[in-house]
Parts: sequence; structure tokens; C-alpha cells
Amino acid sequence: MQRCLELAKMGLINAMPNPSVGSVITHKDKIIGEGYTSPFGGNHAEVNAINSVKNKELLSESTIYVSLEPCSHFGKTPPCSDLLIQHNFKQVVIGCVDPNPLVNLNGVQKLKDSGIEIITNVLEKECRASNKRFFAFQEQKRPYVILKWAQSSDGFIDSIRVSTDQNAAKITSQQSNTLVHKWRSEEMAIMIGTNTALLDNPSLTVRHVDGTNPTRIVIDKENKLPKSLAIFNNSAPTICYTTNHSHQENDNEWVRIDFKNSLKEILDDLHKRNILSLFVEGGQQLHQSFIEANLWDEARIFTNSTSLKDGVKAPTLGAEPISETTVGTDSLSMYKND
Repeated sequence: MQRCLELAKMGLINAMPNPSVGSVITHKDKIIGEGYTSPFGGNHAEVNAINSVKNKELLSESTIYVSLEPCSHFGKTPPCSDLLIQHNFKQVVIGCVDPNPLVNLNGVQKLKDSGIEIITNVLEKECRASNKRFFAFQEQKRPYVILKWAQSSDGFIDSIRVSTDQNAAKITSQQSNTLVHKWRSEEMAIMIGTNTALLDNPSLTVRHVDGTNPTRIVIDKENKLPKSLAIFNNSAPTICYTTNHSHQENDNEWVRIDFKNSLKEILDDLHKRNILSLFVEGGQQLHQSFIEANLWDEARIFTNSTSLKDGVKAPTLGAEPISETTVGTDSLSMYKND
């Protein structure tokens, strides 16, 4: 199962919004095939593992390991549980069950009914963690939310600015900036608030590493963001939540919400769009809103030895880090909201 988890990592980014699954086939305790989930719309892990086996006659005497319960319904591909039954596997070992109501224990039951021996919940915690975005999406009905900010040694994220003529405070190292771009490429959407869009005019694209641009999310409650901003440059899809009427121009979409409970409205809409993960990059008010609403799963905070002495105070997380590492000249603290 540990090997299944290693394989699952290889398909994680391209598989979304599907979960990324790893699969290993053994015959007399020897690995004869393995696979992981293809890019969205392609083969599931079990299919790729079976296809990698040279002698298919061995499958009826083999055990197949999968990090997530085999699917039991028709989606973009046929049910994997039917394929396992077709090849008459001797045993199926499952890391964790699928929370999707279309699958949940249905795949297990179908395999049991066919006479195949089933073992479940092997390295369950680790298998759930490998698809944390998918589980949050299915169980909490929202994207997996990751908060990210950088702060000075004295707890400020920026100097006080009121116009675009004033440059943002430089806090993090180039190594940290590169890592942030890698993180962007790993998530389905990235989000900023109105002030960050106006003052920083960020592109929110992946540039320092190779990768796919996430969908850009911005809030514009008062309808004051000009269309000349980089976030509307069509280099990636953009969704702007506003009180204005809903409409679309090229890759940019304006979506009207009531702003009575704006974060929940936005997360509900992103869930309907099959967006599994949301990377929140700023600013202070937006981060604090997620924290106070308890709508976050991870936080990644860079701290530099730079002292700003005054400025915009960093958000207050109220949690203890689960790990701390050094990136360039920065300290990186990682947090989990359990």
C-alpha cells in the first residue's frame, strides 16, 4: 500500500477534479504490475496497473492493491470494480473507502458479491491524506482551502499603502517565491481580495516553474476593479465575485452574489464548478475572514528576519505549527486545521 501512495503522488495534479489513486498488482508476493490515475478523463489507476501486466493469465491468481475504493459507476470511464471482477482477481486490498455517494462502499459490496476476498482500511489515514482535497470536497462540500502569507519578524505582512505608486514590502527570498509558484501549479484555484488586486496588480500565474495556471478568483463587492488589471488578462480563467450582474467576457467571468455570507457563497459556487482546492494568497482581511469562519484546512506562513516596525499586521491564526523548515532566508511554518 505504501507503493500505491508513492504512485498516487505522480498523478495528483493532473487527475483533479478526480482523486489520484495508486495501484499495485502482486502474484506470489512479487509485483507484476502497477499504475496511477491518468490525467482527468483518462484511465483510472486499476486500468493502468492491469494494462502493465504482461501475462494477463496471472491476474486470476493475483492480489490488487488500491489506495482508494474502486469505482462502481459509469463516469468518463467504465466502473473499475467491473474490470476487477472480469479478471477474477483473488483478492483486493483497499486503502480507504470512497466518500463519493456514487461509490461509497458500493464498489466494495460489488466485489464481495462476486466472491472476491476484500481487505479494507489498510494505511487508511495515509490514503485519506493523499487525497485530502478530494475528501474535503466530498465530505465538506467545498474546496480544500490553503492559506499562504509572508510576514516580517515583527509580525507585519506589508507596509501601509494607499496607492499603486507605493511598492509592496519585499519580505521573502527568491527560493520562497519559486516554491509559491510551484504551490500555485498544484491547486485548481487561487484567490485574492479587492485591495490586493488594486495595490499589487498580480497576475497570479505560474512563471518560476513549469506548470498549469490555476483559475484566478477575486472579490469585487463594490465593483471598483478595472478590467485593465493583470488578473483579467486572459492568461488564465478568472472568476470575479461581485454585486453587479453576472456576465462573461472571454476567459473572465463576473458572478453576482448577495454577500450576506460571502465566503460560503463563493465556496458553494466553486464546489458546483468541481474546483477541489483553493490557494488563498491575500490580503490580510481575506485571510482573517477565512480563519474566523473556520473555513481553512492548511496554512503556510513564511517568516523573514526583516523588521518592518510598522505596517499591515499579519493575520492571527491561533494554532501551533505542525512543522517548521528553512527556505532560502525564510522560516516556513506549516499548519493544519483538524
